[in-house]
Amino acid sequence: MSSSFAPTQLEKASWGLERGERPFNHGHKVAKFCYADKALLHRAIEASLAARKEWDLKPVADRAQVFLKAADLLSGPRRAEVLAKTMVGQGKTVIQAEIDAAAELIDFFRFNAKFAVELEGEQPLSVPPSTNSVLYRGLEVPPGGGTGGELREALGLASPPLLPQGFVAAISPFNFTAIGGNLAGAPALMGNVVLWKPSDTAMLASYAVYRVLREAGLPPNIIQFVPADGPTFGDTVTSSEHLCGINFTGSVPTFKHLWKQVAQNLDRFRTFPRLAGECGGKNFHFVHRSADVDSVVSGTLRSAFEYGGQKCSACSRLYVPRSLWPQIKGRLLEELRGIKVGNPAEDFGTFFSAVIDAKSFGRIRKWLEHARSSPSLTILAGGQCDDSVGYFVEPCIIESKDPQDPIMKEEIFGPVLATYVYPDEEYKETLQLVDRTSSYGLTGAVFAQDRDVLREATELLRNAAGNFYINDKSTGSVVGQQPFGGARASGTNDKPGGPHYVLRWTSPQVIKETRGPLGDWRYPYMQ
Repeated sequence: MSSSFAPTQLEKASWGLERGERPFNHGHKVAKFCYADKALLHRAIEASLAARKEWDLKPVADRAQVFLKAADLLSGPRRAEVLAKTMVGQGKTVIQAEIDAAAELIDFFRFNAKFAVELEGEQPLSVPPSTNSVLYRGLEVPPGGGTGGELREALGLASPPLLPQGFVAAISPFNFTAIGGNLAGAPALMGNVVLWKPSDTAMLASYAVYRVLREAGLPPNIIQFVPADGPTFGDTVTSSEHLCGINFTGSVPTFKHLWKQVAQNLDRFRTFPRLAGECGGKNFHFVHRSADVDSVVSGTLRSAFEYGGQKCSACSRLYVPRSLWPQIKGRLLEELRGIKVGNPAEDFGTFFSAVIDAKSFGRIRKWLEHARSSPSLTILAGGQCDDSVGYFVEPCIIESKDPQDPIMKEEIFGPVLATYVYPDEEYKETLQLVDRTSSYGLTGAVFAQDRDVLREATELLRNAAGNFYINDKSTGSVVGQQPFGGARASGTNDKPGGPHYVLRWTSPQVIKETRGPLGDWRYPYMQ
């Protein structure tokens, strides 16, 4: 796998050979790649900066055509390839690959192009004899100066030309091929150059997306596809004087570390880098006694267990009134027996497959051990795991007597659903409990038919979720319909999939032109 700026360096690199594997059959390797070291990352930055000016000066409609063409390729001749690589490399079922690597990624490219072109039409008022306009530029740092001369000399790099400079670092997760394409694609659409570090466990599909963008006409060096060790990539981009922004999806500790690195290097930068991040959640379903039980059961099973609970928006905690618990519990356990966990490439009856890798498997297993050893927790179903062939974890439902147990508070990112049964008459207190239990604020859902309860819940949970659902599951946001993101520990809530997201990656310039003489410098009252 190689980026566009220096293919021989990556193709001939002998250090750090890495291999991607099937999560559901880790003996089968599906990708080989090399990590870029710091020297290679610096060369990627230099090549990007050299390409930036011409790209940024292109009309936004021309840049948008690249992404519209990529969307056409993904919906036609490249669809099967990207879907298959998402299934094989990330362990997705047919439907989960389809809604991710086809539908959502295509929507990101098409809607972002639409939003970017429409943004050009957002112009200020003009009052004669002056006209006012806004130019939506890419993010940049001023040319020249800075602190990188010694480093460039040590690497044998030429001094950069006196051109507007700056790049965005995109760091993407394993769980959505579409997120990777959007994290790199949205800033590039708005005139930026991007260093894209894909997840090791989504390398196969991510590289396919990169190749689609190049096939669609994306010029060389606009998006650099650079597999790299996480700390090496983070250290390199956050120490570069040219950093303009970081577009991130991943864990809270990693995002906090990047934020601290940016803060520590503020005196090195020639602008204030923009940080956009989405960091997961401890998402909830709250059930009122007026809820439709069928909707609760179906919505919760899908939200908690599709893609093995490895969606940022997956339901991980369920609050049920005591009066409905026997019925809901019985239905959940009955339906759970019909969920098949297996090989999605061979058995299309599979509902979800293995979790992504050994690290994830080990983390989930520790949570299951906690559930077995805690006196306040009872495993109602599932809880077995086996990594002999793939990283398989049974769907698991746990009842907690303690609403503050860590399993009700902390993200698990696996097929584990924690439930808490509350007294019917204490639903308001329980809504407040939902709000204050977790540090996250990504997604949540309320199931109720009582309109007064829905009004109260919407008010009490106003800040508990960036994406809030009423009588629907907490997963399944659609580009253009439910822009996605949360606050608190869940991230910066920049709402990719919505019209304001592209503005995040621009540096607007307001231009006022006055037609006619300015007249006397004195004000009338002075005469």
